[in-house]
Amino acid sequence: MSASERSRQNVFAGMQLDRCSERRADTNWVEQAWHSQEARFVLVDAEGKTLANAAHSALHLLDGNERQRWFADAQPVLLGVDTHHVPYFALASDSVQGETLAAACGCAQLDLRRAGLELPAFEAGLFAYARGLLHWQSRTRWCGTCGHALVLEWAGHRARCSNPACALEHYPRTDPAIIVIVSWRDACLLGRQASWPAGRFSTLAGFVEPGETLEDAVRREVFEEAGVRVVDCDYHSSQPWPFPSSLMLAFTARAEDPSIKVGEEIDEARWFEVDDFVRGVERGELKLPPPLSVSWRLIAHWLRMAGGLELAELKRPSAKG
Repeated sequence: MSASERSRQNVFAGMQLDRCSERRADTNWVEQAWHSQEARFVLVDAEGKTLANAAHSALHLLDGNERQRWFADAQPVLLGVDTHHVPYFALASDSVQGETLAAACGCAQLDLRRAGLELPAFEAGLFAYARGLLHWQSRTRWCGTCGHALVLEWAGHRARCSNPACALEHYPRTDPAIIVIVSWRDACLLGRQASWPAGRFSTLAGFVEPGETLEDAVRREVFEEAGVRVVDCDYHSSQPWPFPSSLMLAFTARAEDPSIKVGEEIDEARWFEVDDFVRGVERGELKLPPPLSVSWRLIAHWLRMAGGLELAELKRPSAKG
């Protein structure tokens, strides 16, 4: 399987949407799409929640009439056009308005983490896209160079300083972060934070620093957190992670030796051989990150390669009480 195929399997990444970047400056086209009968609108409130049906199995996308009733003065924030030529836009609301709309439409409110686990891939990705873009807009109000107010343009994807002497352009921010499954022979390296529930382990991760390659970031983060030196690493896949504005870049890596020296960033790091890993999961002693995160995909990849087993098929203790 190619990295491209693996990425499409990650939550928030399975969205077939033409983002129409070449159309964002065409205000006539954007306005026509905004007012078209086919247009649909993703609402995101100040707490990052959206509208969904009662079963949380589908988004409640506002139609043109609902948009006109509740957001007549809103400016278009274009997301893109799907394969059926339906244009999608994002709408921001405050928390009270979000609750009011949910009640008026007979809808539930859904946060992004739950949406990633319960919504269809396209809708989860659409919500993540809208949430990330609107979060950037809400945090980008003033020019960092001269302090003047910013004005949104380019269908909501760019902000320009209102000071003619400055006129600096600001674009949505994405923070790259690596996340890695490290192996030593048939074992994998997992770590845990002190704040996590007992038995919870995950892959190691961290932000990429200025002037650093992704591979350098993998080596640095693994050594900083676990004292393990990485011999080599390979790109696995990527995942949009709008909590609030990250892009997770997933790697597999091989350790030089199994020596561990835990740093200040995590509480514990351990090597898990396949048999111990499976036993821990099936007994409920080893708790893993949910399938929401590419961390789960990395662990599943290691288990498949090292043990010929599928993580999703492992038996888990049934919940009681």
